[in-house]
Amino acid sequence: MDTVSGIEIAGSLPARAGEVLTRPAQELIVALHRALGTRRLERLAARQERVAALAAGGSLDFLSETQAVRDDPSWRIAAPAPGLVDRRVEITGPTDRKMTINALNSGAKVWLADQEDANTPRWESVIGGQVNLLDAIERRIDFTAENGKPYALRPDAELATIVMRPRGWHMDEKHVLVDGEVVAGALVDFALFVATAGLRQIAKGLGPYLYLPKMEHYLEARMWNDAFVIASERLGFARGTIRATCLIETIPAAFQMEEILYELREHSAGLNAGRWDYLFSVIKNFRTRGREFLLPDRNAISMTVPFMRAYTELLVSTCHRRGAHAIGGMAAFIPSADATVNAEAFEKVRADKAREAGDGFDGSWVAHPGMVETCREAFTAVLGERPNQIDNARADVRVTATELLDVASTPGDVTERGLRTNIDVALQYLRAWLGGQGAVAIHHLMEDAATAEISRSQIWQWLHNDIVLADTGRKVTRELVGQLVEEVVATLPGEPGDYDAAKALFLEVAVSDDYAEFLTTPAYARMP
Repeated sequence: MDTVSGIEIAGSLPARAGEVLTRPAQELIVALHRALGTRRLERLAARQERVAALAAGGSLDFLSETQAVRDDPSWRIAAPAPGLVDRRVEITGPTDRKMTINALNSGAKVWLADQEDANTPRWESVIGGQVNLLDAIERRIDFTAENGKPYALRPDAELATIVMRPRGWHMDEKHVLVDGEVVAGALVDFALFVATAGLRQIAKGLGPYLYLPKMEHYLEARMWNDAFVIASERLGFARGTIRATCLIETIPAAFQMEEILYELREHSAGLNAGRWDYLFSVIKNFRTRGREFLLPDRNAISMTVPFMRAYTELLVSTCHRRGAHAIGGMAAFIPSADATVNAEAFEKVRADKAREAGDGFDGSWVAHPGMVETCREAFTAVLGERPNQIDNARADVRVTATELLDVASTPGDVTERGLRTNIDVALQYLRAWLGGQGAVAIHHLMEDAATAEISRSQIWQWLHNDIVLADTGRKVTRELVGQLVEEVVATLPGEPGDYDAAKALFLEVAVSDDYAEFLTTPAYARMP
């Protein structure tokens, strides 16, 4: 495969790489990196400055510099794009061939084709996922499992609209260099998609649609908007054809929802309540602030606690004020062979989705095809034949900065049971991630990088704030965590030695003095 001037591809090429690493895709990568690479690094440095300010006793608030944007009632985002009008059920999952087929066949309106939290950034997965999207759009994808079971797209069925989630701004792609500099994984994912599968979507009357993860500032949204303009000019399609839904999954972004919509307004498709990464962000940003921002066991935190309620209410009212879709959070439950577990899971999903629909959300996420119908029923009960409820302005909502930061009122305790659960989930997930699997069924839940981040970050916070466990009276120490790690490993499937790499990584990101901003960064360094 020939490479264009300025670009270098490190390592061997995965199968069919030439189909997505096309000359236009490579040229776009070069243009994007040269235009945005330095700005990206500046924005990442600004994140660190804000974390340092919070650690020194600072706080978050709505920005005075953008007050005029929030006060201006006249602007709205672009009207919903084809294929993104009715979004009452969206299914998420990695871009392997089996999941691609199952997601498109699931009956969901939208498939979030995840190149981020449910994926691992192995070079084979980065390229293979894009090949699978290309095959899916051309309706030529099939798969045969090891047991001989065939998978294929249902002929003539209405398939879910594909919306690709690239990596966040923080991740590098070490296999792609421009002018000798490593390129952002986000820009590689975007360029490969928009220059290949995205162009096919345009030809079919849709567009290159995206979910944008882990943004923390409206200037990061501005970078994405500039990337979209560059892509449309270089590839020859109209501005506004690309549409992006932004995940509000960091607490700094919760204070800039309107600004993020404004920056992307001609390319915006709304906002999503990324609940699990949001909890991770709360812990990460306020991890040194003691009990004021201490969360109890992960399983004790519901979406109805005050600070989470404030966040979702603000998201719906902000979106609908600006003509945007508001998409609810992930239902991580998956169907089980255990009838009791199954009944409880479906009831929890049903209640969760009914609450979201009643609050004004226009749709929501599920992690498994078996949950699609439950989500659809909950939203159809509110929407009826309407495709969405953007006209439900929720003018009754008034959310303050104090309410968004009211973490201390969250009920629940920090317990040894919760500590063991965090260790269990983190170890099982990290073992799978290092083995190339980014979405893992653990204890009847679909776990991805976001939930693993919560698990290890809670342990770091409890350890570094001298927390005493409510059920045993033991203080969280490195020695206790190390002891429980060994005890938990002995209960996990497989051989103890299977977890050696996961244990080493876990201890690095959970108990070290220095806190790793993302566990996937040191994990990626361990990948070939």
